[in-house]
Amino acid sequence: MSDLVTTVKAEMKAAMKARDKERLATIRLIQAEFKRVEVDERIDIDDSRALSILDKMVKRRRDSSTQYRDAGREELATKEDAEIAVIQEFLPEQLS
Repeated sequence: MSDLVTTVKAEMKAAMKARDKERLATIRLIQAEFKRVEVDERIDIDDSRALSILDKMVKRRRDSSTQYRDAGREELATKEDAEIAVIQEFLPEQLS
């Protein structure tokens, strides 16, 4: 099991203890995506694969957020932006 997967599990436990429902829901989405890839591809996820999964999740949510804003659904765009913030916590810092 990779360090990133272990970190996600630890953060899930911390979110449960803190009763942070929004953060917990997003972390559960991350874990579900990891599990889906493990089952579909019959592999154990390493850190590089986990980072690529998280990167795709952020990209999907950015696209959704843009589409929601274009459609005038600001509350849904805000929810997507909050999920992006949680997912990016597990990604390394981007170079400037």
